[in-house]
Amino acid sequence: MNTQTQSIKLAKMSMLVAISIILAFLIHFPIFPAAAFLEYDPADIPILIGNFAFGPIAGLLITVATSVLQGLTVSSASGPYGIIMHIIATGTLVLVSGLIYRKLKTKKAAIIGLTAGTLAMAVVMTGANLVVTPYFMGLPVKAVVPLLPYIIAFNIVKAGINSLVTFLLYKRISIFLHK
Repeated sequence: MNTQTQSIKLAKMSMLVAISIILAFLIHFPIFPAAAFLEYDPADIPILIGNFAFGPIAGLLITVATSVLQGLTVSSASGPYGIIMHIIATGTLVLVSGLIYRKLKTKKAAIIGLTAGTLAMAVVMTGANLVVTPYFMGLPVKAVVPLLPYIIAFNIVKAGINSLVTFLLYKRISIFLHK
């Protein structure tokens, strides 16, 4: 890949990061009133689109850039905790879905990848919330356990919505990303 092609790809990836941050700024709301700190946002949609367009490594790079920039701007209240959790959650979704989609690049592979990524995110975030949340929040693990049903449901709903929207939009948008 020549330097010009790499620069264009990097610019497109940066554009996806910017769109992701703007979406998180404009659209965010709690899904469960009992756990209002768990807010839905569509920031993963541009990340997943970049993941499918450019591969799982690029998807992870977009995830990290978005997580850090979003954590320093629109989601700064969550600090390093939010950045780490975003990287773990979205990184899992991106890696699993991207590795599956990369093999076949079909609608069926996209559905399988996004579904597997959604389930993997829910599982990984259950563990991450039992380890990372007590550390950053200064809580005992037993304080997090009652929240696990909300955490699991939240991750399935958030990743499920973002995966569905990605599935519906990707082919239309990929035309512009591959030009």
